[in-house]
Amino acid sequence: MSPMPTAMTMRKIVIAALGAALGAAAGLSFYQSRHLPEPVVPGPGVTAVKKLSDYFGPLEGTANDVNVYVLEGAEPGGAFLVLCGTHPEEPAGRLAGWIFAENASVSKGRLFVILTANRSASTVTRLGGAYPPDYTIVTPWGGRTFRMGDRWSSPLDQWPDPEVYVHYPSRQELAYIDIRNLNRTFPGRPGGTLTEKTGHAILELIRKERVDVVIDLHEAELQYPVISTIVAHEKGADLATLTSMMLSSEGGFAMGVENSPRALRGLSHREIGDNSDAVSLLLEAPQPFLDATRGRTDRALLLTGRDEFVVRAGKQGLLFEKIDDAGWPIDVRVGRHTSTILQILEIWSEDNPGRAVVAGGVPRYDEVIKSGTGAYLKDVKTADPAKIVYE
Repeated sequence: MSPMPTAMTMRKIVIAALGAALGAAAGLSFYQSRHLPEPVVPGPGVTAVKKLSDYFGPLEGTANDVNVYVLEGAEPGGAFLVLCGTHPEEPAGRLAGWIFAENASVSKGRLFVILTANRSASTVTRLGGAYPPDYTIVTPWGGRTFRMGDRWSSPLDQWPDPEVYVHYPSRQELAYIDIRNLNRTFPGRPGGTLTEKTGHAILELIRKERVDVVIDLHEAELQYPVISTIVAHEKGADLATLTSMMLSSEGGFAMGVENSPRALRGLSHREIGDNSDAVSLLLEAPQPFLDATRGRTDRALLLTGRDEFVVRAGKQGLLFEKIDDAGWPIDVRVGRHTSTILQILEIWSEDNPGRAVVAGGVPRYDEVIKSGTGAYLKDVKTADPAKIVYE
């Protein structure tokens, strides 16, 4: 006869079983979060959906072989690229891109929209950040759920990190983790990491499609000095300044302009401008969710932009943007992006009629605030399944 297990042994078995159950539940949750489908219902203006690997073959089959939505007008003109999801934890940019992909029409020129530039980063949340795995935008017909994402590519797709990240080709030393930050790895390189290959592929798209203007959509914490602004490469200084003036006087919100620093490498507004013929601009909208002084990091904070601790920080003069009890709701942030893109398109087209890009069907700031972001997201249930694309 085998001896009966002791009480200590039984406790160990129970604890081990509970640990295994918790690990299995956590693993399932992480798997579901990483593979959460994000449907896109391409609008009538979308004439093609390409892949980033069409411009750089080695990306094929990787997490970052992302969709490129092409909207081409009947009249020839210039080309714009709207880059969303460089940092997926900044959702207003991705949602603004969704509105363009599902609603915009182009009568002249071509508009390229990438909704999830660093898709790998959209499949994981910040380690130790207690981020929600996803969030839902309310619509008239229900809701659309999106992955929350992180600032960096998932370590499941790119690992290990070096002790020091040396940017290519400048040789500037940056934080080790930024080797997984798409907005620190431009212009990328064909033989580099997944993140570097992604930046290289985007530059290849820009060169091959003769893109005139690239607009990279972001959000920033209120304790970050570069906020509520257009960061412009020197080639786009006049375009950014005119856009700022028009938005601040007639657009319903104030928008500043910052010059792209020459000494800080790897950022889209610097490297795209230096390594292609395109004008490169980056837009920053305020997002209290990212502030270090925030309270609970949950879906409500992400969508409402209301946080009493960030408000207190503002009263102590610790912020670079105003905030009150109204916060910075997602509709305000999305509307700022859609209006700024449309204003840039208009000014560019007026100044460059031979390379104009004329687009319509997209709501501006006041319209997004009035109707809500969800009013411009299509109902997947009533869409033709054959036309749905997944991010």
